[in-house]
Amino acid sequence: MTDPKRSTTTGRVAGNEDAPGRPESLGRDVLMLIAFIAISFAVAAVGSLGTAGNVDGWYASAEKAPWNPPNFLFGPVWTVLYLLMSVAAWLVWRRRHSVDVRPALTAYVVQLVLNSIWTPVFFGLYPAMGPAALWIALAIIVLLDIAVLVTMLRFWPVRKASAVMLIPYWAWVLFATTLNAALAVLNS
Repeated sequence: MTDPKRSTTTGRVAGNEDAPGRPESLGRDVLMLIAFIAISFAVAAVGSLGTAGNVDGWYASAEKAPWNPPNFLFGPVWTVLYLLMSVAAWLVWRRRHSVDVRPALTAYVVQLVLNSIWTPVFFGLYPAMGPAALWIALAIIVLLDIAVLVTMLRFWPVRKASAVMLIPYWAWVLFATTLNAALAVLNS
């Protein structure tokens, strides 16, 4: 007996043409992975605009927490985290045929937007606003902490591995929150 949904010409099941893992969707999957990575690194590029000149400027002479890591550590850590975030979101996106991934990816976009706003506010506004910029940045990063947690919770029912892949990112953002809070307090 033949499956009425199966095409007699292609052998594919109707409605599954774009199912992950099928040869005809491999190209799209790879392009989307590249797009997710490009979006994350665009957020990083926006952030680097705010840090340019300020890391060696006001930030170098600012009072920092004793647990503040050396500046050279931030670039490699963020590179790994942006890659993990991208792959996690891409894996969620790949489930779009079996699960409604819109809430999960919406949460992901919200945290990316907050992430992209924090760095220019923290580094870029300080020369014009002084310590007030650090307090505004602290409010933004606390919202980012919450947004990353919400994203993890939204990813969990869609793809547990994706939620787990965001744990290092969340831990780093929580750590960065302590650094931001210390800078705001110590430099006010």
